[in-house]
Amino acid sequence: MADLVQMYNAAEKLKDSGKLDESVALLNELLAVESTHVLSHLTLARIYTLQKKFDLAIEHSRKACELEPAEAFNFTAMSVTYQRTYAGTGDTKYIQLAEDAMARAHQLQG
Repeated sequence: MADLVQMYNAAEKLKDSGKLDESVALLNELLAVESTHVLSHLTLARIYTLQKKFDLAIEHSRKACELEPAEAFNFTAMSVTYQRTYAGTGDTKYIQLAEDAMARAHQLQG
């Protein structure tokens, strides 16, 4: 598990230094070993949003929510992914999806 933590931390550093493609490659390598690593899915969602690869961003955001369906943060992150997808595409269907994800986050927070 320590190797996965090191891989994830290295991917985060790459992301933070603007080396998005290298970060994506490392995160995908990590997910090939441990497909349920939620932080990797969340980070990929963020990077793909920055790269305007909205379908991939949504896919990874949804996966994080599937893996941890009781974690409000994941639904908040998914709402943000949908908001940014709407901003990048102008497709209004993402407005309702963002609102639904945020409502789920609030529901989980009690």
